[in-house]
Amino acid sequence: MAEKLKVTLVKSTIGAVPKHKKTVEALGLRKLNKTVELPDNEAVRGMIWHVRHLVKVEEI
Repeated sequence: MAEKLKVTLVKSTIGAVPKHKKTVEALGLRKLNKTVELPDNEAVRGMIWHVRHLVKVEEI
């Protein structure tokens, strides 16, 4: 596993399930096409898995 993950919001959360909206916000993504670097651990990977249709992930 990589040390960090680069997560980018590529699809709007408008119309998404409320739980998915909160998960995206908890990942630190507020606006479309914004990127955050997060640690690569089970908790973060689980959150990403739930909103995988809204984000793009790269290992760094």
